[in-house]
Amino acid sequence: MSSYSHSPDSPLPSPAAQPAVPEYPEHQQQPQFALPAPGQWRYKPRRHFWENRTFRLVALFSVLALCGVLILALVRRQTGTEGFLVGLLLAVLPVPILGGAFLWLDRVEPTPLRNAVFAFAWGACAATLVAILANEYATELLATTFTASDSQSDIWGATFVAPVVEESAKGAAVLLLFLFRRRDFTGIVDGVVIAGLTATGFAFTENILYLGSGFAEDQAYGTDGGLGTTAAMFVVRIVMTPFAHPLFTSLTGIGFAIAATSRPGRARRWLAPLGGWLLAMVLHGTWNGSASFSPLGFLAVYATVMIPLFGLLVWLAIWSRSNELKTIRTQLPLYAMAGWLSPPEPAAIGSMKGRGLARSAARGAQGKEAARTVREYVSFATSLAFLRARANRGAAGADFQAREQELLHHLWERKAVAQPALTHAAHAIRPAFPPVYPWAAPPPGPPYGPYPQVQPYGQPWPQPQTWPQAQPQPQAWPPAQAWPQQPPQPGAYPQRWGPRHPQVPPQQGWSPQAAPYRDPRGGRHR
Repeated sequence: MSSYSHSPDSPLPSPAAQPAVPEYPEHQQQPQFALPAPGQWRYKPRRHFWENRTFRLVALFSVLALCGVLILALVRRQTGTEGFLVGLLLAVLPVPILGGAFLWLDRVEPTPLRNAVFAFAWGACAATLVAILANEYATELLATTFTASDSQSDIWGATFVAPVVEESAKGAAVLLLFLFRRRDFTGIVDGVVIAGLTATGFAFTENILYLGSGFAEDQAYGTDGGLGTTAAMFVVRIVMTPFAHPLFTSLTGIGFAIAATSRPGRARRWLAPLGGWLLAMVLHGTWNGSASFSPLGFLAVYATVMIPLFGLLVWLAIWSRSNELKTIRTQLPLYAMAGWLSPPEPAAIGSMKGRGLARSAARGAQGKEAARTVREYVSFATSLAFLRARANRGAAGADFQAREQELLHHLWERKAVAQPALTHAAHAIRPAFPPVYPWAAPPPGPPYGPYPQVQPYGQPWPQPQTWPQAQPQPQAWPPAQAWPQQPPQPGAYPQRWGPRHPQVPPQQGWSPQAAPYRDPRGGRHR
């Protein structure tokens, strides 16, 4: 086989002078194409249609919609049209309360809207359909296998079969999000919220079935004027224990949240989900079994087991949320050391009151667009803090630096509007002792020099030795900046829609431009 070579200084040979290689077709000369300029590169790999994100999303919610149609048909066949409408009217009452409570709890770093909708839809449609079919089959199997009476088979099914089937069906939603959206699990609060929304949807459909069946029974037998059974079920399921299913499934969600935030290779990454799932089944079986006790025994289980555990779950969720705010106040000063943030910002972003004050101040000074920019800035800063926290635990992915630089880029785009608002909020909520920073003034950062190389994860953050003060001294808050009263100019705010990964070019003399961007967390900012 002939070959040729040329020195870098010699001109390239013409295509006619290049020798042909007929014995290896893959080595034949390829046509020459002019490469586009860097600003024109648009890389989009070819994928099969089932790998398309839109196709998967449409297919998933189509399956959930089909399950919803089937479950509604089954419930209506069992309860009748009137019973279905009565059950629907009564079952929907606790849904806004429970859903609002979970979303309020998740305000620090909100769960993406698509995850929340998927969790509720899975619980209301898919999990309920699986539970109804499996419970009916298991009850019939128990009755025929052990020659038990109908009442005994119902008790056995509710105590031993229903907890396994229902907690597995509800936990499947948490498992799917853990496998495909693990990045969205940043703490215990996320596990509780996802599991709670799934269980809220499940309880909604189940309450339609029970309340509708009770109403149909009252209409058929005329018990206590036609509403005795319905009223009793309403008191037990809607008034006394609307939190029952969310309480059970939250144990599974806590297990998956612990696994998602643990260091790779730890045994608790698989022991925590399994333990939470087993605890959920045991608690569910205990509660269902108490229905076979006397009224006094039932109330005893409710007062000694359900109420204390529910209070413990509420305390754990609030404590975890306060830890999330503490994580923000701990991690963001590292970026203030690099000059990306001003010293007061971590305190304002790590306080729900400070966030609200910053949005209000921006809205009053520059309008709604400024308030939206502040919300986006706070959301990106929160994601950055949790990303750094996961990196310190060794749980960040291989794309840590790319994600970190992308978040820093979007903070830089919004700083002109958001930083004055957050500084104003920090003055309003400043603690009795200002935070201690080991510098007298922020060192030169990206606004004053080249784009910094952020410290790789898994390594301790080095302490600079060249700053003027050797000993950390408490520094007072900088003076508040005057707020402009003129309306914002057109094009002064970043756009929400556009490429997911924009270029990151903050160099010396670079002026921030509004690069289009679509929030990867679904647009829910707090």
